[in-house]
Parts: sequence; structure tokens; C-alpha cells
Amino acid sequence: MKDRTNTPSKKSSDSSFHSTIEKKTATRLAAIQALYQIEFNGSNVNVVLEEFRAYRIDIGYKDVNGRMSASFSLLQELVIGTDRSLTEIDQYLSTFLDEKWPLDRIATVMRCILRLATFELMARHQVPAKVIIKEYIKLAYEFFSGPEPGMVNGVLDKIAHELRNTELECSNEKESTSRK
Repeated sequence: MKDRTNTPSKKSSDSSFHSTIEKKTATRLAAIQALYQIEFNGSNVNVVLEEFRAYRIDIGYKDVNGRMSASFSLLQELVIGTDRSLTEIDQYLSTFLDEKWPLDRIATVMRCILRLATFELMARHQVPAKVIIKEYIKLAYEFFSGPEPGMVNGVLDKIAHELRNTELECSNEKESTSRK
């Protein structure tokens, strides 16, 4: 008989996996809020990040349902990276947004969501494009109940095909092969 006393159960392993996923989701939510604060108030990036570290992250950042804690190092990477790449990000967004909805016409929260997701598609190649898109669609539903999450999906899909076409083609090939 095999001794299983020191073997972690599948349930605890799954729990750890979901905890990591939730932490990244919470961090992305915090990044949206930080970028919103920077844009809306004209605040300094470092000041906002320090406020988030001191008053939100260090005390256990929670979403509206009282769950999830965030990663400050990932928050810094996302907010600083997006801020530094803003010109390039906005060029991509302007290219792929509908001409009826230019970047300056869409809601500030929507701009923040699209900018962060575009930064991740540009710079965080260790994260699959489909994961990034799915995460930001889910986060868009936290703020919007209308067609906006669909817009996030459409714009990010176009940007992903521009920036990571090979990755998406390989992913689609794997999916179609596994279905046969």
C-alpha cells in the first residue's frame, strides 16, 4: 500500500492554482483602478503605486466580494509598463477602434482596460494571448453590463492577431487537431 500522508491532495493543489489565478485577476483589477486614478486625477504614477502598496496591497487588497489578494510586483510591472508605453499602446488602439469610437471618446475605465491588455499583449509574452483577452473581458464585466465587454473582445482580438499572430495560429492548430 502506498503511503499518501505527505502527498498533497488534488483539491489543495487545485486550490493553490486557483489562488494564483485569482491573485493575478485581483492585480489586474488594481492596475485598472490605478491607471484610472492616474488619468482621472493627473496623479504621478509612483505616488499612486505607493498609495496602492500602503493602503490596499499591504493590507490585503480585496475585490468587491471580499476575496483575492494582489501582487504588488505585478501591479508595478503593469502600471509602469503601460505608462511608459502609452504612445505606442494608443497607436495600436487607435488603429483597431471603430472610427465612431476614437480613444478619447470611450469611457476612462474602458481606456484603462484596453491599455493594460494591450501592454500585456505587447510585453508579457509568457502569458498566452487568449488568457490575456479572457481576463480583460472578465474584468470588463466587472465595470460594464452592456456591449462594452464585446468591444474589449473585438479590439483585443485584432491587436493580438497583429502582435501575436503566430502564437494564435499555433494555438488554433492545436485546438483543431485535438478535436479530431
